[in-house]
Amino acid sequence: MSNHPRAGSRRLAVIICPILLVASVLFGLNFGAVNIPLREIWLALAADPAAQYETIVMNLRLPRILVGLLTGGCLAAAGALLQGVMRNPLADPGIIGVTAGGGLAAVITMVALPQFSYLLPPAAFAGAFITSILIYLLAWGRETSPLKIVLAGVAVNALVGAVMNGIMIVYSDRVQSVLPWLSGGLNGRSWHHLNFMAPYAITGLLLSLFAIRTANLLLLGEDSARSLGGKLELQRLLLILLAALLAGAAVSVAGLVGFVGLVVPHAVRLLIGDDYRYLLPVSILGGAALVVTADTVARTWFDPIELPVGILLACIGAPFFLYLLRRKQTRFR
Repeated sequence: MSNHPRAGSRRLAVIICPILLVASVLFGLNFGAVNIPLREIWLALAADPAAQYETIVMNLRLPRILVGLLTGGCLAAAGALLQGVMRNPLADPGIIGVTAGGGLAAVITMVALPQFSYLLPPAAFAGAFITSILIYLLAWGRETSPLKIVLAGVAVNALVGAVMNGIMIVYSDRVQSVLPWLSGGLNGRSWHHLNFMAPYAITGLLLSLFAIRTANLLLLGEDSARSLGGKLELQRLLLILLAALLAGAAVSVAGLVGFVGLVVPHAVRLLIGDDYRYLLPVSILGGAALVVTADTVARTWFDPIELPVGILLACIGAPFFLYLLRRKQTRFR
């Protein structure tokens, strides 16, 4: 493995990513409406009676950061898995209906049925997961190819988007309540939100590590995977369901945070290659660090306005996406 042309880049990524992750957490705990010194952060985390900012650290910033870590890690892992399944480095969770399904469930819950708004996280998760399964079933046939899944995803996303817009027009007087969620953000996220998403997110992330061998097998192509004894349809279905679980867990709490599942795995792939033994863990760490850092920037640099992190990530992700198209570096190597 030491003779691999990207061995140096892989070693560097394995060293740097955990450092960036820790730095992003400290950055998030440190900066805000009140800047908290590192010593005070340590006292608050240690529950020291002398801590002056324990409430801010433990009840406001820490749960928000932990939600951001899980959100970024889940979206990046989902994107990396889907790019392998589709053999398309421009695939992201939106293709399998997570964005559309979660958005529709959120609009119904917050706009049409506001009395059930407390059920938003489980409703969004259920909507994302059900839509993902629906898209796969529509693409089911003698052979469920990535192209069929993409086409089914485009059709279902368009239909769900139309229904969502129709509901928002009918209940136009209530639309304001759902706009922050549709923009994607971590404002107001607490231990309650973390407790809801953590079981799904952690389970999905652990399962994704066991899916590394399968993802590498699918990279070889359909014929090669079958010749090696791989049950291609079953493996593809399981990876898509796993990606739906990951992205659904993130969407259920953070809203429609975009581009993480597209940009992070693709950037990592350009640096260290397609091998999922490195690509997936580095993508998870990179996605987690990116979301937490972007959220801290969004809530501090635009004071007194708190910009939803989804808007900032779109402003970062869209130019990067166009850069990739311009450089024509949008294929597996």
